[in-house]
Amino acid sequence: MKKDTPIPAAVVEKYVEQMGLEQVGKASIREIKRLVDFIEAETATRYIRMEMGIPGLKPAQVGVEAEKRALDSGVAAIYPDIDGIKGLKNEISRFVKLFMNVEVEPHGCIPTVGSMQGSFATFMTVTRINKEKDTILFLDPGFPVHKQQCRVQGTKFDSFDVYNYRGEKLREKLEAHLVKGNVAALLYSNPNNPSWICFTEKELKIIGELATKYDVVVIEDLAYFAMDFRQDLSKPGVPPYQPTVANYTDQYVLLISSSKVFSYAGQRIGMMVISNALFGRRSKDLLPYYGMEQFGRAMVFGTIYALSSGTAHSPQYALEAMLKAVNDGEYNFVDVVKEYGEKAKIMKKMFTDNGFTIVYDKDEDKPLADGFYFTIAYPGFSGEQLIEALVYYGISAISLAITGSERLEGLRACVSLVGRDQFPDLEYRVKKFHEHHG
Repeated sequence: MKKDTPIPAAVVEKYVEQMGLEQVGKASIREIKRLVDFIEAETATRYIRMEMGIPGLKPAQVGVEAEKRALDSGVAAIYPDIDGIKGLKNEISRFVKLFMNVEVEPHGCIPTVGSMQGSFATFMTVTRINKEKDTILFLDPGFPVHKQQCRVQGTKFDSFDVYNYRGEKLREKLEAHLVKGNVAALLYSNPNNPSWICFTEKELKIIGELATKYDVVVIEDLAYFAMDFRQDLSKPGVPPYQPTVANYTDQYVLLISSSKVFSYAGQRIGMMVISNALFGRRSKDLLPYYGMEQFGRAMVFGTIYALSSGTAHSPQYALEAMLKAVNDGEYNFVDVVKEYGEKAKIMKKMFTDNGFTIVYDKDEDKPLADGFYFTIAYPGFSGEQLIEALVYYGISAISLAITGSERLEGLRACVSLVGRDQFPDLEYRVKKFHEHHG
């Protein structure tokens, strides 16, 4: 390692050893965060922090005020209904109609302890609909913790990296997995974490048609709802709408987060939207676990009840208020989060001007959108080696290897916590890196 790196090598090596990290490049997101915390505290040098997908904007004020009012009214002393307060359920249903053009009854719109609880509960319940189908298929790359949830449950899973199977190529690859007959559900994020690829209508149609053919539930992770900034998805009731598989199958669960679109991550409030057909679906294979045959009731009064008896009361009022403002056209959440796309465009250029390449760069034949994440590589480095090197330059990210990506040369970079005031530092550090390794 060069001696004149922006971060003293001795400090980095001290904390790598102290934390027992055999390889920084194989560390989890939270381990990298902790390592950088230690180094920042000792050196008083601010890192370019791109490892965590944390909102970098203020929470939507309409939600904050509504939650304060709810707390003042005494809701903290009262258990909420397991499947959510009535007003929130109605606003979720309206939101899905106005921004996706999809009809889902309010009873299938369930607030959860962030989308993370939504996915955990969904994995647990969908793998019990049919005892012959016990596996979750991940269309990678994806959020590493989803696989961790399966491991914790003892749920089987399979995966493949979709990047080499875009467009019509997706059909044959996906069918090869589904034809085995063991897949209960498949999951993908759209826009995608970490690559920021977005499935096209053709691809969503393929997924929906094959899911219907092989009786597979589609779990659509919409953590970055309407954040494909190449088109304006911000107008309630006006096309274009957020693309969704719900147009092509009736067996789906949508997971919609408030963490990024409303910057409300700290209150752990998300939305699980179960299609009308899936909510009412009946299966005798659910009986041994839930004592009931209907999927929706098993989800609410079986899985969610057992996990947490629902989600916290006051954040539900916050989310209801935010959704109502959006649904009524009084608050444009997309305009607020466009800042992420604007920062990504500037930051990507700094990297590519200094020898880096963008790993995932196309949606079929279209250039990728600028958004919450982008992916980078540097010639001659694996992703793990690149993280290990960049730590000495005051830059942190995560390896694509832990996301299920086959692009092992790459890193995921998140733009949210990088302030515009840090752009000169970022430019200096990537130039220095390029000088040392170019």
